[in-house]
Amino acid sequence: MSLVGPEVHTPTLLYLDGVSVSFDGFKAIDGLSLVVDETELRCVIGPNGAGKTTMMDIITGRTRPDTGRVEYADGVDLTRCDESEIANLGIGRKFQKPTVFEHHTVDDNLELALAGRRSVAASLRFALGPEDRDRIDELLATVNLRGLRHRLAGTLSHGQKQWLEIGMLLAQRPRLLLVDEPVAGMTAQETERTAELLVGLATDHAVVVVEHDMEFVRSIARKVTVLHQGRVLAEGPMSVIQDDPLVNAVYLGE
Repeated sequence: MSLVGPEVHTPTLLYLDGVSVSFDGFKAIDGLSLVVDETELRCVIGPNGAGKTTMMDIITGRTRPDTGRVEYADGVDLTRCDESEIANLGIGRKFQKPTVFEHHTVDDNLELALAGRRSVAASLRFALGPEDRDRIDELLATVNLRGLRHRLAGTLSHGQKQWLEIGMLLAQRPRLLLVDEPVAGMTAQETERTAELLVGLATDHAVVVVEHDMEFVRSIARKVTVLHQGRVLAEGPMSVIQDDPLVNAVYLGE
């Protein structure tokens, strides 16, 4: 079932222009240009080695580009910011493997995310106010974990851990979410719920999803960017992308 609604244009939030980076002579990103609007859900696909992970590393400050511009929000030059500064600007990244505090409850994990940079012990000793408690309740409802708030995170299913980590990112009130292969290893039911979650988040955030599961991409994608050899090979609605002969030759037709 497709969850895709009508595309609505909103102001630009992220802008990459002519970005390139090489590693030991290999050009991982080659003149990449990309525009992501506020409150849009963008899917990024492409074969292994296409540059998807490197692109996200550049956006989040893990990798510095050799050339090109990376601008965010009101003209902030992300190439001049470190990872923590970029996170504080409102860019959150979720990696493929969930990283939650498995020996703490779901509630505790969200409390730790709200507490920010305190140590785990200091965060758990910190008394949350009523607004923080309300925020945790809101996050639990958003990621569909309200009934599991007192469970240890380590006892959750793979999909539930993914949702919890998304909730932890949301606790930091990001404007842009970068999500790497969110449904890998999920059950069909978890995949459907994840699709609903990401589509819902895109009403208030920009969400960029890197994913290999084409059925999942078809169910959520309003706009798809196809990367190949560090460049944008094609971009547009999924209905156009899946019929593009060049995209089929290098990726979908494999």
